[in-house]
Amino acid sequence: MTTHPTIAVFAGGTSSEREVSLGSGAACAEALAKNFATEFFQIDSNALPAGLDPARHVVFSTLHGTFGEDGGMQRLLDEAGVFYAGCGATASELTMDKSGTKHAVARQGVRVPPGIAFPSDRKPSATEVIAQLGGQLVLKPNSEGSSVGLHLISGRAQLEAALAEVTTNCGWIIERRIVGRELSVGVLNGRAMGVVEIRPRSGVYDYASKYTKGATEYLAPAPIGDAATRAAQEAAGTAFAACGCRDYARVDFILSAENELFLLEINTLPGMKETSLLPMSARCAGLDFTALVRELVSPAMRRFLTAREQQKSA
Repeated sequence: MTTHPTIAVFAGGTSSEREVSLGSGAACAEALAKNFATEFFQIDSNALPAGLDPARHVVFSTLHGTFGEDGGMQRLLDEAGVFYAGCGATASELTMDKSGTKHAVARQGVRVPPGIAFPSDRKPSATEVIAQLGGQLVLKPNSEGSSVGLHLISGRAQLEAALAEVTTNCGWIIERRIVGRELSVGVLNGRAMGVVEIRPRSGVYDYASKYTKGATEYLAPAPIGDAATRAAQEAAGTAFAACGCRDYARVDFILSAENELFLLEINTLPGMKETSLLPMSARCAGLDFTALVRELVSPAMRRFLTAREQQKSA
């Protein structure tokens, strides 16, 4: 009989979201330990940690942002023959690219805000942007999470000032700002869970609103009616499949005043404290935090055990 693996919880990392990841990792390690043998690995470099054993470990990563969520860590795990929960390297790389994600989901009929993607050394002119997208805009890095580098823009003067600040050597995306209700939907094994509405007290769901206690009100399930709920769940499942995701993800939308749903992004390794959005969505579907993390890691456990049985019978 194949011995069950130990869950290796990865947390920390080298991105701007390191502290958020450490919080996610601590919460998940505690919950996973209720059902599995668990080890906590603090990741401090863009490399696999010492002591990780593909014959003994299945990885549950809570690394957010660059390298952890963009396919970099996933490729290292694949090369080392380590099984892990969550999306594979190709889907992780795609979903970290906001522009690429939107192209993929738009081909499957999911509505996305009109936008322009560009590198920092080839910025569009304010005239070009306004001609294409109007004057109410959102500017953000194309491959960062937690609303890092987010700019909300109204009019030419603010746009010119924001573009002047774009000096970081990375890709950027500027989009027409859709005003509406912000929604988040957890997807587990391809099936959408509950819809959560996010209401930042400041009116802007930026880094401070996400991580300052009391700065945002969350409604789970979202009071948007049955038809809009079904539409959000269907769009989340479509987006998940369009990007080749597996196991789980969180899909974020804006519901406009005209009841049109626009995809914002897909998070393949979203925040994972008990109060985070994916656990809120799961509670709408009857899963508490401990049950959720057990379900999140279970497909990877099955992949590990199946591979070991196949090796024995070969």
